[in-house]
Amino acid sequence: MSVLTRTVFPVLLLGSLLTGCATHSDGTAPLNQRTWPICSVIGGLVGGGLGAIESSAWAAGGAALGILTGGLICYAQDGDEDDDGVFDRRDRCPDTPADTPVEHHGCPLPQYPASVKPVEPPVSEVITLNGNVLFAYNQSNLMPEARSELDSLMAKLQNADVVSVKVIGHTDSQGSDAYNQKLSERRASSVAAYLLSQGLAPNKLTSEGRGESQPVADNDTEEGRAQNRRVELHINR
Repeated sequence: MSVLTRTVFPVLLLGSLLTGCATHSDGTAPLNQRTWPICSVIGGLVGGGLGAIESSAWAAGGAALGILTGGLICYAQDGDEDDDGVFDRRDRCPDTPADTPVEHHGCPLPQYPASVKPVEPPVSEVITLNGNVLFAYNQSNLMPEARSELDSLMAKLQNADVVSVKVIGHTDSQGSDAYNQKLSERRASSVAAYLLSQGLAPNKLTSEGRGESQPVADNDTEEGRAQNRRVELHINR
């Protein structure tokens, strides 16, 4: 056997042995960068044993060569110490807890809270009552026709699915802002008081006035002003 063959054959045999031990078929590597001292010991024993086949002088050289080769081979291997499926060489988070989903660098994926169905806004219905039918000119006392119209709405307002009823009074622009504000409040309160007297639950009912601030028609015409003089019932379900 030539000198070259005697030198190369133990190295090749040692490399094949350590490479087979260092990487399993499932990608794990019990002999890897972190365990290179063990690899060096194994390499030294294997190299020394192979060298002893030739002579005692070769045993020492084979052991030294085996120590070096074993350490280098195992240091070049890539293990998966935290068993997350990402080899240690690329793993930026090497101590990931077991069964933790990770991204391609081995770090835990961000955890997002379970989606929560947004709360649906309440369904609203607006019933508009003509103020000229409800009240006499410049008055806030309900006329008989107004009571009849409100009576016809009681079944709807008292339905179990109704969460709240808001009574809102509006006026046209004739008169001062302050006067119209007060008039709209009195008219809304008058309607609310009648609904309460007919059995509508107090905890469901509120009232407010908005004066002339929210016209729905042109205040420059009598027809428009008539539309602006109104009371709205905002029903939330």
